[in-house]
Amino acid sequence: MTGRAKRRIDDLGRFGGEPFFEAPRHVGQLNFPEWDRFRAGMQGIFDRRFFTNHGPKVRELEERLADHLGVRHAVCMTNGTLALMVAARALELTGSVAVPAFTFIATVQALSWAGLDPVFCDVDPDTHNISARTVREAMSDEVSAILGVHLWGRPCPVDELSALASERGIRLFFDAAHAVGCSLDGRMIGGFGDVEVFSMHATKVLNSAEGGFATTDDDGLADALRTIRNFHTTETFIKAPLRINAKMSEAQAVMGLLSLEDLPRNCRRNAELYGLYREWLGGLPGLGVVAFDEREANNHQYLIVDVDADKAGLSRNDIVLLLEGERVLARRYFTPGAHRSPPYRDDFPQYTDALPVTDRLSEQLLQLPLGEGITAGDVEGICGLIRFFVENAGAIRPRLKGGRQEETA
Repeated sequence: MTGRAKRRIDDLGRFGGEPFFEAPRHVGQLNFPEWDRFRAGMQGIFDRRFFTNHGPKVRELEERLADHLGVRHAVCMTNGTLALMVAARALELTGSVAVPAFTFIATVQALSWAGLDPVFCDVDPDTHNISARTVREAMSDEVSAILGVHLWGRPCPVDELSALASERGIRLFFDAAHAVGCSLDGRMIGGFGDVEVFSMHATKVLNSAEGGFATTDDDGLADALRTIRNFHTTETFIKAPLRINAKMSEAQAVMGLLSLEDLPRNCRRNAELYGLYREWLGGLPGLGVVAFDEREANNHQYLIVDVDADKAGLSRNDIVLLLEGERVLARRYFTPGAHRSPPYRDDFPQYTDALPVTDRLSEQLLQLPLGEGITAGDVEGICGLIRFFVENAGAIRPRLKGGRQEETA
């Protein structure tokens, strides 16, 4: 373990002590390929003088992604949000879409950009995903689709959602931004519903610096995706009322191909660090690391902790502030929920007090650093800090609130 030991409350960075880490420890994967490999890929782009417009590297990446995920089509785009927008247009959705409020705001913003209204659903308290029950409770006649989110890479209950969509005669698609490399009962996420959309942002375990892609087994839908992502005439041109520039560049594709090669190694490393977090945070009152079902295989790119303030003696926000003082940049997820974020809190006030599980999770969940820049020693140090916080919560909490109490350690 590296870092400056904390023996007294006054040693904490929040109270004037030296931070535990000299350099910040971030969340987000930030998996970079070796420079020589990236340079070789970029040299090919310069030699070909082919920088964009569905070049050979983009096509290669699409083929390899489709093969990796076991689907007929992968359609690469410049980022995941645009891919969601294009997917909504390709599905010819109208009116509104049932979507969890407990998700990154970009999920809902993509629907808004596509001219659709959200119908916010609550989530299951254990999986943090929507279920047929939570969707049914929010359903209206104007809903033309269900958009599930495989949160933390945990698959939604795809069978029951598919049955509900069939019953209602509506579309089903998924935001799989967290879920590349994840599976349910041995089947890779990517082939569920009508279409699934992935992010390849720099913080993801599979990254193209910035990028995204949509997957489907529907040939006609794949043609629509390829047409709508491009203003220019394409080999798959179909009639589309609106089109957009969502093309992935060759440089992005080079990064994506290298990242795909490294994906198994990076997932294994994530799993090792995840196991250390679970071990070293084990037994602390009020803290639980989000676990995974035995039916699931996960990429472990998100280390999520549920903080029960009554049992831990400190709130999630308290712990985030204390970690920040030690240069550990934990994140609060998702605060606030989409239904309480602008513009939706004003445009759809009926949801303000209607989603209790989302509201509770928004107050309790935090993400801890995990990825290429994090070592086992870092994990040990972060867990040791959190253990110190909780074991001394009675003395720390009044200090955070502006008071002072005698130290217990």
